[in-house]
Amino acid sequence: MRTFELIKGLPVITGTNGENLGTVTDLCIAEGKVTGLIVSKRNFLKQKLYLDYSKVLSIGPDGIIISSPEELEKGITKSIHTLSHQSPIAGKMVMTSEGRALGVLHDVYFNDEVGTIVGYEISDGFFSDLQDGKKIIKSGGAASIGKDTIIVTPEMT
Repeated sequence: MRTFELIKGLPVITGTNGENLGTVTDLCIAEGKVTGLIVSKRNFLKQKLYLDYSKVLSIGPDGIIISSPEELEKGITKSIHTLSHQSPIAGKMVMTSEGRALGVLHDVYFNDEVGTIVGYEISDGFFSDLQDGKKIIKSGGAASIGKDTIIVTPEMT
């Protein structure tokens, strides 16, 4: 199980020749899964590329391995949510389907083998986080991601 904070900034490297293709800058999320990674290419234009999560061979503590540079695609699908860039979900209010506010989304926990989101890290604010820490909400299924709010089912709380 991983969080985005653990892979943010990791280099994406080809397994065939060890070429460093860029660094992970964001997660793409759809229907309760991590569908891809946004990779910032190492050039002066800071080009953002999309890496389909199924193309990831392995995620280690010091890098992400893929088979070839051709796995990186130009352009990011507009219909997907990201954690912090285009269509960000971090910072959105998380509520139960009964209308109980849980806090603000800070990070996601996901199974690094298949990309399934298994939990959400929720913040109640700076002082609450210092005193009590952030809350982890276990996922029982895909959350409903709206424009301003993320709705979770009661089993998830």
